[in-house]
Amino acid sequence: MGFLSDTLARVKPSPTIAMTTRAAELRAAGRDIIGLSAGEPDFDTPEHIREAAKAAIDAGHTRYTAVDGTPSLKRAICDKFARENGLDYAPSQITVGTGGKQILFNALMATLNPGDEVIIPAPYWVSYPDMVLLAGGTPVIVPCGIEAGFRLTPQALEAAITPRTKWLILNSPSNPSGAGYGRDHIRALTDVLLRHPDIWVLSDDIYEHLVFDDFEFTTPAQVEPRLKDRVLTMNGVSKAYAMTGWRIGYGAGPEPLIKAMAKLQSQSTSNPCSISQYAAEAALTGPQDYISTSREAFQRRRDLVVEGLNACPGIDCPTPEGAFYVYPSIKGLLGKISAAGTRLDSDEAFANALLEETGVAVVFGAAFGLSPHFRISYATSDEQLTEAIARIRRFCESCT
Repeated sequence: MGFLSDTLARVKPSPTIAMTTRAAELRAAGRDIIGLSAGEPDFDTPEHIREAAKAAIDAGHTRYTAVDGTPSLKRAICDKFARENGLDYAPSQITVGTGGKQILFNALMATLNPGDEVIIPAPYWVSYPDMVLLAGGTPVIVPCGIEAGFRLTPQALEAAITPRTKWLILNSPSNPSGAGYGRDHIRALTDVLLRHPDIWVLSDDIYEHLVFDDFEFTTPAQVEPRLKDRVLTMNGVSKAYAMTGWRIGYGAGPEPLIKAMAKLQSQSTSNPCSISQYAAEAALTGPQDYISTSREAFQRRRDLVVEGLNACPGIDCPTPEGAFYVYPSIKGLLGKISAAGTRLDSDEAFANALLEETGVAVVFGAAFGLSPHFRISYATSDEQLTEAIARIRRFCESCT
């Protein structure tokens, strides 16, 4: 395939999608498969949002819009940042894209030059390093292990900074670990960044509303206003409002960056779906009761999964602060042999054996840059989770 670009050769397919695809193949072949690899809410989009989309169609809002979002949606996003985060933005500082992924991609493509470095704490969302590579930059992976609560420390951040550092990507609560950065954690990191005025922060807040217990969500531009002019805060409606397929993400940041991202988007996808934009506006301005209802369900599921996994021999599962993932360690299983004879010499071997032998699909930790772990998405029914945990426990108990 010599006609393919060298740039494409730098990236790899998404491991989460690969595992989901393999699970679908086994299900199509008649296997009883429980899929815990996909990261999307299992609830329906709230009715008032769906009705707003239907009304938009009936009103003829089916044509091109401004490249990076309608004026009314941008105003709704400004109001959201003011209401929920205490952040003051003008519509000219807002960009809307086809999902949060496009916001991240646009920011990196618009700013990175060859040799520029991007600090990425691990475990990380699988797409961050590949986006950096596609944009011509260099990912600098900083391991943040279970002993650090899967969080970047100020000492580790300082050690990773070089004269070539351009961005720090921070995701709280995190995919895949569910770890959240509290105000004190963020303050410690922003104190470091204040000493390095050329480094920008890309804050991925997509799981903002999925936080549990007494955890209080905060975001870097809110914690340290002096950094606001070099922070891009990304968010979206996919996780908070069960709107993954609607593909609407948004970002807020300095106007020159926002204009550069709009320029890039104008020559790639152009505007996000017009109907989805009206639906997103209804999500941000309408009733918010869905958020608390879904949060309660996810917290109940989190507790079910954490308790069940910690009862499995060889597994250590910390309790996450948010999102809908757990990221357990399988250190106690490494080197063992599964009932079907597979040697568990890595978390990838564990995940593959678990799928083939029990029909439970999870994602191995190496995909997220930190082993030996695996990720479970508990965005599925309590019944499915209970059965999956029972299968995992039997699998672990049968290893020798």
